[in-house]
Amino acid sequence: MSNYLHSVRRRRGKRPAHAPAGQDGGDQRIAVIGLGRFGSSLAEEVMRRGWEVLGVDEDERLVQRHSDALTHAAVADCTDVEVLRQLGVSEFPLAVVAIGTDIEASILVTSNLLDEGVPTIWAKAISRQHGRILERLGAHHVVLPEHEMGERVAHLVTGRMLDFIEFDDDYALVKTVAPQVATGVPLGVSAVRSKHGVTIVGIKRPGRDFTYADAETVVESGDVLIVTGRTAAVEAFAELD
Repeated sequence: MSNYLHSVRRRRGKRPAHAPAGQDGGDQRIAVIGLGRFGSSLAEEVMRRGWEVLGVDEDERLVQRHSDALTHAAVADCTDVEVLRQLGVSEFPLAVVAIGTDIEASILVTSNLLDEGVPTIWAKAISRQHGRILERLGAHHVVLPEHEMGERVAHLVTGRMLDFIEFDDDYALVKTVAPQVATGVPLGVSAVRSKHGVTIVGIKRPGRDFTYADAETVVESGDVLIVTGRTAAVEAFAELD
């Protein structure tokens, strides 16, 4: 495979005034390898947050399309470890392998990043099997965006939830309209947690902002709630009348 770095483009300018300096004030550089829909969206959002982004793809058209939005953009084949070295990717604290359908390239690039000692590697997988391979290689975080989005939308279209996020340990966070069983009395009296196994952590009245909920909060009909708990419990609670 060619180790020739075809092009590098830099966008110079100040950090956006609205962008945060970072949670820990540390090294805010990230390399995003693969500039398809997932990779480019991620790269541009990270840029918006004030990070320095190196975007890399083999497809020159993709690099040209996104180069103006990124700090650095390169047309390169990162399955070749020498290319990674030329790009200086090993000096970045964080890298994302966002390669689309080419599983072999995804695995090779992830392996190269690990060999180069990149401290934190996120990798996109297109199937559970692909994800398991990436995990066994040593990728620190593996995401399956299409699968996870499919699960999320399935919950929304088949129930009364307004939003749904599930975590790895069978724990979920949902946004839902308040069921009748939780309305009219303070949460401490309705005993939602002991009766239904969920915790109401936030509440939004029509025309108002979200606010924290506590034992004295009285839920009214039409309120939107943020509810947490085991996945089965929050699913059941969201279906109550």
